[in-house]
Amino acid sequence: MTLGCVLAPHRGDTQGAFGEPAEWRYNCVPRAGVGLMPGLALGWMECDATSGVCMNTSKNVLGGPLLACSYAPLTGFYRTGCCETGPEDAGRHVVCVRVSEAFLAFSRSAGNDLSTPRSEYRFAGLKPGDRWCLCALRWKEAWEAGVAPPVVLEATHESALRIVDLDTLKAHAFGTAAGSRD
Repeated sequence: MTLGCVLAPHRGDTQGAFGEPAEWRYNCVPRAGVGLMPGLALGWMECDATSGVCMNTSKNVLGGPLLACSYAPLTGFYRTGCCETGPEDAGRHVVCVRVSEAFLAFSRSAGNDLSTPRSEYRFAGLKPGDRWCLCALRWKEAWEAGVAPPVVLEATHESALRIVDLDTLKAHAFGTAAGSRD
């Protein structure tokens, strides 16, 4: 059985690299079926939220350690803040982006409304500027339509390269690998 990790505030009120408290702990629980099973905690594992490095062995598209995409809003198929993937993630939510109004409108028109709050899923809705783990194929569709949101390469899982080549991702980069492109 694989382990997944859920972020939980631990102590301190200083802000980390992504707006989260500087000290967090991961509550590790078994993954089964879809998502995580809260209540089956196996223990705690320290997380370095200041650096944003995910506490796993996943690599990003540049070959380095996979960095966190967002803790607020909490993203990723497993809601760890990282664009990790596994057998349960049929959509491959592996591309970390900074969403734009044009992309949100495109996604809504394609049947995936990411901007409307959905309280039944504890989802506040995304707004321009939020970071989010997108399905690789949805990012490619947006790219083909001319509305691809900027990609955070350091937080995009290496498996995205099965769908989109690195040069295309780099041409749409946001963050330290690309300066400060919006």
